[in-house]
Amino acid sequence: MGTWKFDPYHTQVEFSAKHLGMMTVRGHFAEVQATGEIDVEHPEHSKIEATINTASIRTHNETRDNDLRSSNFLEIEKYPTITFKSTKIEPAEKDRYKLTADLTIKGTTKPVTLNVVKYGEFNDPNMGHRIGYAAEGKINRKDFGMRFDMMLDGKFIVSDEIQINIEGELVEEKAPEKAAT
Repeated sequence: MGTWKFDPYHTQVEFSAKHLGMMTVRGHFAEVQATGEIDVEHPEHSKIEATINTASIRTHNETRDNDLRSSNFLEIEKYPTITFKSTKIEPAEKDRYKLTADLTIKGTTKPVTLNVVKYGEFNDPNMGHRIGYAAEGKINRKDFGMRFDMMLDGKFIVSDEIQINIEGELVEEKAPEKAAT
């Protein structure tokens, strides 16, 4: 079991929702901090925690980003972070897992299950010991108090279902070397 951190330069937390039931709108969070206690040989014994800065939401549209930061959705002034804390990891098949976690958005905590794939492992003296993972799942935004229900021509502007996609490289932290006596 070792202590690991997500490499911020090789980590992406993305989401998508349908607009008017037709087009998929995608976005991401630019500021994510994640750590874990990873058992490489037995990933089911591992634990992951992440904190996301809600103000860092980006969708390539400033007007939409500001709406997502408002009381219609994330209420970033009142709820500056989203947290994710794993509660169970179950092997599904080779290099695939079911990760269950407590997800807290806007002060509401609900369990969420993500499908996880281990992309690979790399050990380099310059880049360190790394493991690449991807995870995907879905949540209902209304479960987390995001109740914006505006309709246009009989269609919801924003779908209730939000797709989550995460990719990241975890880097093992080296234990401090003990001084010789």
